[in-house]
Amino acid sequence: MDPVIVVGAGPVGLTLSLALARQGVPSVVLDEGPGKDEQRPARTVILREDTAALVERLARTSFDKTGVRWTGWRSLRRKQVMRELTFGEQMPSPLHLAQHELTGSLREAADGERLIRIAENSRLDSIEQESGALTAHTRGPKGTWWRGSFLVGCDGPRSTVRKLLDIRFPGRTAVERHAVAALRTELPWPGEALLHRSLPWRTSGPSGGEVVGRPLADGVWRLDWLLPPRSELVTPDILVTRIRETLAGWCAGSTPPYELLDTGVHTVHHRLARRWRVGRVFLAGDAAHLLGALGTQGLDEGLRDADNLAWKLALAWHDGPHEALLDSYQAERRAVVAGRLRAADQALPILRGGKGLRSYVAGSARGHDALLTDGHLGHGALGALGAYAESPLAPEPSEAEAGVGTAPGAPVRDVRVTAPDGSFARLRDRLGLGRLLVVLIAPGTGVWERRHWVSAGVMPRLAAAVTALPHEAELLVAESYPGAPAHSVLLVRPDGHLVTALSGVHPAQLYAAARAALGGPVENGAKAGSAAGTS
Repeated sequence: MDPVIVVGAGPVGLTLSLALARQGVPSVVLDEGPGKDEQRPARTVILREDTAALVERLARTSFDKTGVRWTGWRSLRRKQVMRELTFGEQMPSPLHLAQHELTGSLREAADGERLIRIAENSRLDSIEQESGALTAHTRGPKGTWWRGSFLVGCDGPRSTVRKLLDIRFPGRTAVERHAVAALRTELPWPGEALLHRSLPWRTSGPSGGEVVGRPLADGVWRLDWLLPPRSELVTPDILVTRIRETLAGWCAGSTPPYELLDTGVHTVHHRLARRWRVGRVFLAGDAAHLLGALGTQGLDEGLRDADNLAWKLALAWHDGPHEALLDSYQAERRAVVAGRLRAADQALPILRGGKGLRSYVAGSARGHDALLTDGHLGHGALGALGAYAESPLAPEPSEAEAGVGTAPGAPVRDVRVTAPDGSFARLRDRLGLGRLLVVLIAPGTGVWERRHWVSAGVMPRLAAAVTALPHEAELLVAESYPGAPAHSVLLVRPDGHLVTALSGVHPAQLYAAARAALGGPVENGAKAGSAAGTS
């Protein structure tokens, strides 16, 4: 069968191609450029725990040396500390790194993957769709045509794919603007990110203002100053003045030594494509949505697009048409992003509209701080993990359902599990291979050898039920799971979202839930060839 064509060799496109390769699906990545990502220390990405684990798993590397996982977060207003948070097991730290470091690692992994071909200097010119395939024409020094099974536009805000499909991209322009600087210096809060509002030292302009400081590797910091609406151009002199003022304000009035590495102006747009699928063509990442005001992170959502779409394309590539499953990509992902955009649009007038609520609500400064912290740290309506509760893939309610600490459709928590070979692993490490996961919660199994319990209790009946599922599934055992009673059975999608939790072994309900998660009936003999994707 023809490969999947991925347009765009940024983080989202490379993540998608690697995720497809893990599931035995070949792809061609059309890279408009020469294959070298510009090194810009001021252009960084913030990934939450699960998306950081996703890219580390696909790139087969750790970003601990090139990125930083913050130790804490603090927010200040004038000279007052409003909030201090410490990251740990209950509140995992985000990963912050330069985007070129992320792209470079993904690119290196893709270059070493036999199922991925990267075509450099290949600008998409046209797309021709047929009933069973499509053709993509490119122009440039290596202009040619490519035959593909599906095509995914991961080609950014000015997406050629979106324009060729004549898909509207409505929204708001310049919702926020920030002056950005990356510099190497020492600040009083090593390893901590901070938000400072109503700056008390503003001598070069009107009082107020807002700046965010985020640590990077090797003593580098990224600083973002919120610019007022319709502000004048940020000249180098103005930016240097802001840097010196801010560093002095944070360091007891004396500007510490610093090395300026990179600068820029970051303009935030909020847009959402009307459609994310037209026939065999899909949109993902910035081609499908733009968000980023109030600390929210657009790339994090783009990587979730790739994770959601990869296993669905892989199933359709191996087994043939799965229209309901492919349609669910737009239904699930667009709804999540639209919800975050709505939350930001509702919060923006409160946070950026002059007096906001201060004239009406006592203590509103703390409310403002809470909203902004939610956006920056991925909490609340502005940043909470997207759940697919209203997904067309959700199973029908069942009396056998058990209540656990994860709602149906939400991402599962990462716990230690026992794999089929008796080895211990993290649940997250078993994701992304195109298989369904069935997790039995069995307290006490961690202290016994697998041979003592694999044929005891409910295990034989559950193992038989898993073998009979309409798609390849892996049976795992966990000693515990947040909120889950003993002998609960969790059914998890290949992208880590919970399908259902059952109170015990119920083969019929487990089968029905698995069939719903796949978008409809699947022949028992069609096991999706996922084992081929263990490379």
